[in-house]
Order: sequence, then C-alpha cells, then structure tokens
Amino acid sequence: MSSNQRVGWVRRELGGLAVLGLLMPLVAGAARLGEADVRAVRQVVESRLGAFAAGDAKRAFSYASPSIRARFGDASRFMAMVQGSYPMVVRPTAALFFLAQKDHGTEAANVTVRQAVQLRDRKGRLWKATYLLERQAGNVWRINGCVVVAGNAKSLT
Repeated sequence: MSSNQRVGWVRRELGGLAVLGLLMPLVAGAARLGEADVRAVRQVVESRLGAFAAGDAKRAFSYASPSIRARFGDASRFMAMVQGSYPMVVRPTAALFFLAQKDHGTEAANVTVRQAVQLRDRKGRLWKATYLLERQAGNVWRINGCVVVAGNAKSLT
C-alpha cells in the first residue's frame, strides 16, 4: 500500500468514526427509552393527528399535557389555535415517524421525549413537526408542545 493509499484509508476510517461519534448520542438516547415507551409516544402523536383529521377537537385536546390544557382552557380554543397556526398538522397527506428520543438530563420521574414526524401538507410541502411529550402519572404520555419547521427535502422517502 502506497503512502497516498494509507492516507486515504486513514481519512476514510477517521471520517467514519467521526460520523459514528455524532450518531452515538442519538442512538444512546433512543436506547434508554424502552420499546413500550417508544410505541406509546408514537401512539399518542398518531392519535392526535387522527383526531385533528377527524375534526375532533375534544379528542385532540385530550392528548395535551396539563400545562397546555390550562393554557388554552378548552378544546375549541385549542383547535382554533392549531388550525390558525399549524394547519399542516391538521390533515397531512402523509406522515413519516422518526425514532422517539429521550431528552438528555431528564430524570425518571419527569421524563421528556421528542417525537419527530415529517409531514406532507395538501399542497405537497414538507414539514418537520417535533412533538414534546411528558410522562404523566399512571405512566401516560401527553403532548406538551410542538415545534414545526419547513422541510427541505422533496419526498418522505
């Protein structure tokens, strides 16, 4: 192996290790969230999206954390805010779920999770919605917020 080949090999190996190093915190965070919690978190977000699509404000509001429920007071106010500020989550034509991630630094008694979902709206635009969920009493997950940003890809795949 020539000197140039060795340098190229070392660069490729170090590059691979660097990428692996960047991904490890994501994988480690996901690993600490049990499979049952991963499924439960996704189910809550899917259920809320289904409630929005059905126009069921009361059911959509039921997935909100106590602090969100207190902030809006009732389902109709909550639904009006979502329809006005986040229309892309009301009736997306497609949704792609990413692996839920446990927030770093959260303690077992107050676990917070991020569930990212790529959505396609009715005009074909892509959005990334990151739902913030909190574990409530009785091991129930509730949504405590959502951050939506415009996507930059052309497809969900």
